[in-house]
Amino acid sequence: MSVKEFFKSRVFWKQVALAMAIGVAIILILIIWLNIYTRHGQSRPTPEIRGLTIIEAEHVISKNKMRLQIIDSVYTSLVPRGCVAEQMPLPGHRVKKGRTIKATINAFNPEMVAIPDLVGLPRRQAISVIETAGLKVGQLNYVPDLTVDFVLRQTIHGREVAPGDSVQKGMIVDLVLGRGLSSQRTNLPRLMGQTLEQARNEILGASLNLGAYVFDATVVNSDDSLNAFVYKQNPEYRRDATVQLGSAVYIWLTTDTLKIIKDDTDIDSIMPDKRSGAEGMDEEIIQ
Repeated sequence: MSVKEFFKSRVFWKQVALAMAIGVAIILILIIWLNIYTRHGQSRPTPEIRGLTIIEAEHVISKNKMRLQIIDSVYTSLVPRGCVAEQMPLPGHRVKKGRTIKATINAFNPEMVAIPDLVGLPRRQAISVIETAGLKVGQLNYVPDLTVDFVLRQTIHGREVAPGDSVQKGMIVDLVLGRGLSSQRTNLPRLMGQTLEQARNEILGASLNLGAYVFDATVVNSDDSLNAFVYKQNPEYRRDATVQLGSAVYIWLTTDTLKIIKDDTDIDSIMPDKRSGAEGMDEEIIQ
């Protein structure tokens, strides 16, 4: 049989058909195997384990057919000691069965740090040193002195602390600064549209204090509080407005972009009634 006759024969075409059938079967088997191996379409939301003890977190993770891995520990006041402080992936993120959820635990014993020497430093440098040391800046208290905006004393809970004293990491350090021998004043910053952290930094940068901040009803969880922005402030911002050093600034935050105030809006018309305080307001005031 010649080659030409072979290609026209039934035997050849049967072999071709058989080879194609085998190829299709192999592809189908691979697709089915990959779907089973990768659990295609079988994702589930990551459960919330922040704030739970390790035992509670392991129970929740196991119930959801996942695995828990402790990767680190921190010290925070946001959750009880020994409980999960952070998790990755975050709650609600869809993952496959068997996924490892990594957790950071709140340490039982807080990390201790040494108080830096702040006396004599200008305010901006002192704030930077405090944050670098793992501490937080508290109130800026101004007193008459020959210096202006230089640290005179450093205190924690009203008690003066010396450089080198050991305190818990994250402690709040208050500063006593000089305001000169006259009534020094500073420009009031415009805080509209800024997050809480941005507004706090602006206020401290202007030698002022954050008096209180108010979340409106649109802020319902910690993620909302991080994304919320200032829509009101008191004292109100004006280009020529000045206040005494160390004055308190109060801010209101929301996630509703429609609440952003135009420059020509009368802020007094939407401020809460000072006589009635916060009564009737569906808001949470945090000191």
